[in-house]
Amino acid sequence: MKKVDRTVVRNQPYKRGGIGIRERHNERKNEHYANPDIEPERIPLNIHFRRCDTSYEQKFTQMLEAGEVSTRGLKPDAKIFEEMVFDVNTAYFEKHGGYDYAKKFFAEAFRFAEKEVGSQYILSATMHADEKNRGLSEQLGRDVYHYHLHVMYLPVVEKEIKWSKRCKNKSLVGTTKEVIHQISHSKKWAFSTVINEKGEPQRVTSYSLLQTRFFNHMRNAGFRDFERGVAGSTAEHQSVVEFKVSQEKERLHEIQTDTIEYELFLDGIKEKISEVEPIYQGIVEVEQIGKKKRFSDKVELTAEEFEKLTNLAKFGYKAQQAIDNMASQLTRWQQGYNDLKAAYDRLQERVQPFMDALKESPERVMGFLTEVIQKAKTSYQKSIGLEEKVQQ
Repeated sequence: MKKVDRTVVRNQPYKRGGIGIRERHNERKNEHYANPDIEPERIPLNIHFRRCDTSYEQKFTQMLEAGEVSTRGLKPDAKIFEEMVFDVNTAYFEKHGGYDYAKKFFAEAFRFAEKEVGSQYILSATMHADEKNRGLSEQLGRDVYHYHLHVMYLPVVEKEIKWSKRCKNKSLVGTTKEVIHQISHSKKWAFSTVINEKGEPQRVTSYSLLQTRFFNHMRNAGFRDFERGVAGSTAEHQSVVEFKVSQEKERLHEIQTDTIEYELFLDGIKEKISEVEPIYQGIVEVEQIGKKKRFSDKVELTAEEFEKLTNLAKFGYKAQQAIDNMASQLTRWQQGYNDLKAAYDRLQERVQPFMDALKESPERVMGFLTEVIQKAKTSYQKSIGLEEKVQQ
């Protein structure tokens, strides 16, 4: 089954409390990234079609104070920020020129975003060119990168504020008092009613219509050789084999990430222990206090030596407790690390034959899996039919 190139635009709302995480990811402000496919040395290749000169939160506050947007009528935990992510299969860009073609494509996608949400409400628009597509890189034998566009914006709608009955001038009641630019996720992306092919009214999601508008916009702008994406879905864009492989890769990636975190924690524990080691040296010095060459077993201490001995002994006792606790914790984490690594090795061993077979003969593997799935589906349908007959 030939993989189809599809345009996809995903839309995700965020509350104010969690926007910092998205900002650090989109603007590449992190020092370390959990995604191993991000290559920091390629970050300068990312393109800003709109750069936020402050933070997302600060920019929103500035616009709010300037009266450019309003939160009137919103609940304290309302979703304030929205993000559109524009994407096409990586192979699509490789077939048409790679990085340079991606810049042209997403420059047009940004123009579409401006038209959809209003240019003045876009906080940031960044094309990422630093995330490696490992699967396609292995297939083509060279480094290939997954290009996509993040657009962070405020979902604004125009809302008319009417004069109420409390207005002294009764002739104004019910007329428009003012028009505010209200932030509202639900109103910006409300359901719509369209007429289907049968001439009947049909209620559809606004995201589905957004997907269609994006597809038509890009084709009208001269970008072809792709199909319309399926709104809100990624699994439907893949063949059966590709979906199974992606699931296994995700599981492997999760275990790899956890393993890295365990290793970093163990390194931190070992570093703490090394910091405590000088305390032992101090204890050795304490043991030598008063041990001068004498013909008796008595040890004589000066007042200063006794005070030093007492203070260091107390500190050494606390240090020993800390070391014991860390050693115990290190043992537990080491065991957890060993268990996790063993699970990773078992999973990799189970997945490897499948990956080898897929690489050697993808059509045969795909055919086999399709046949197995179809048989399972047929068997299930038959079992349901039998149950219905028993009930009758």
